[in-house]
Amino acid sequence: MAVLSTKSTTAWAEVDEHGRLVLPPQVTHQYGLQPGSKVRLDEGHNFVRMHRPVTHLTKVYIEPTVACNLDCITCFRNAWEQPVGRMTEKTFASILKGLTMLDPIPSVYFGGIGEPLFHPKTIDWIAETKALGVKVELITNGTILTEKKSRELIDTGLDTLWVSLDGATPETYADVRLGAELPNILDNLKRFAKMRPASHYPKPEIGIAFVALKRNITDLPKVIQLGKLVKAKYYSVSNVQPATQDMQDDRLYMQTIHNIAYLQAPHLPRLSLPKMDFDGTTIGALFETFNSQLSINFAGNHWAGASDTCNFVEAGTMSIAWNGDVSPCWPLMHTHTSYLHGKPRLSKKHVIGNVSERSLTDLWLDPEYIAYRERLHNFVFAPCSFCGGCDLSETNEEDCIGNTTFPVCGGCLWAQGIIQCP
Repeated sequence: MAVLSTKSTTAWAEVDEHGRLVLPPQVTHQYGLQPGSKVRLDEGHNFVRMHRPVTHLTKVYIEPTVACNLDCITCFRNAWEQPVGRMTEKTFASILKGLTMLDPIPSVYFGGIGEPLFHPKTIDWIAETKALGVKVELITNGTILTEKKSRELIDTGLDTLWVSLDGATPETYADVRLGAELPNILDNLKRFAKMRPASHYPKPEIGIAFVALKRNITDLPKVIQLGKLVKAKYYSVSNVQPATQDMQDDRLYMQTIHNIAYLQAPHLPRLSLPKMDFDGTTIGALFETFNSQLSINFAGNHWAGASDTCNFVEAGTMSIAWNGDVSPCWPLMHTHTSYLHGKPRLSKKHVIGNVSERSLTDLWLDPEYIAYRERLHNFVFAPCSFCGGCDLSETNEEDCIGNTTFPVCGGCLWAQGIIQCP
C-alpha cells in the first residue's frame, strides 16, 4: 500500500496502482470511513471536498433539564407550553450504556434549553462520562458556579466550560439575562479560572458564548476583553432567534438574510477580495462592497460560509432531551415558536426514538434517520429563510417545492449560518 505521512494538521494520501485513493489510517478512523461508507464529494475550482459519512456519530448533546433559574429574553421558554422536567438517573444510565457500545465513543456536550447545573446529578454524570475517556463540554449561565461546584467540575476532568456572557456592563447584561447580576458571574468565573491546576494550557478550557442583539452588540469587544482576563480559549457568537414578536426588532440579520453576498449561486457576479486592514481607511469602502449585490470571496473563502448546510449533520451529532427522546439536532428537541419574516413559525419537535427503549447505535443507524440525514446533506428544501412568502413557511411540516416528509428545514436559520451553537 501507499506510504503516508502527516505534518501538523495536513494529512497526505496517495493514489495506488489501481487508481484508488488511500487515506491515512488516522483519517479513516477519525471520520468514520469504514468499508462500505457512503461519502459525498463537492468539487471546487482546484479541490474536492469530502464530507464525513452520515453514519459517523461524533458528538452527543445531552440536556439534563429544561428548568432554569433565569428568565432570559432570548430563551424559547418565553413562548412555549412544554413540560418542565429533569433527566432521571435511569435515562442517563441508558445513555451511558449506549455510549460504551459505540466505537469510537463520541464526545459529549451537556446543555440544552435549561441550566445544566440546575440538575443535582449533572456533575456526577460528567465524571461518569469522562471515565469513558472522551471529550466532555458543559455550558452554564454561571450563576450557581459556586466554589464547591467549581472544584467538583475541575475534579471531573471536564474539558471545556462554556459560560454565557451577553453583556460587559451590569446594565446591558441584566437587560438580557433577567435575574442575574454580572459582577457575581464574573466573580464566579474568575474564581473558577484561578482554581484550575497551574499550566500553560489549564483545564478545563473556558469558552465564552455571546448572543448578539442590537441592544448589546457594542459590548462584544468588551466581552472578549473580559474573556481574556480568565484566559478564555474559545468565543462563540450567535444571532438571536426571536421567540416573541417584540424580539424581532433586536435582530442583526434583517438585511443579511436577503443579501446575495451570502449566496453561492453560479449565475451571480463574483468578487474576490484579498486580506487587508480593517480600519478607518477601509471601513467605508468595504461596507459598501459587502452590500454591492455581488457574491463575495474573501481571501479564498466564500463570504457566505455555511449556507444551506446542516452543521449538526455535517458534524455528526445527535441531541438527547431530558426525557430521553433523541432528535437530529438541538432545534428539533422541543416544539417551539419563533418569528421569521414578521410571522410566527411553529417548529414541531422531531423524535427518532427514546434511549430507554432503543440503544444509541440502533437509533443512530435507524434507516429513516439515515435517510433524513442524507436529505439534509443535499438540502433540497424550499428557501423559506430568504422568502417566507407563503403559509407553508409558518411550520416545518411541508414546503412549497413538494417536500411533504416531516420535518422540512428550509426555514432553519442554523442552516444559513445565522444562528449557531458553541
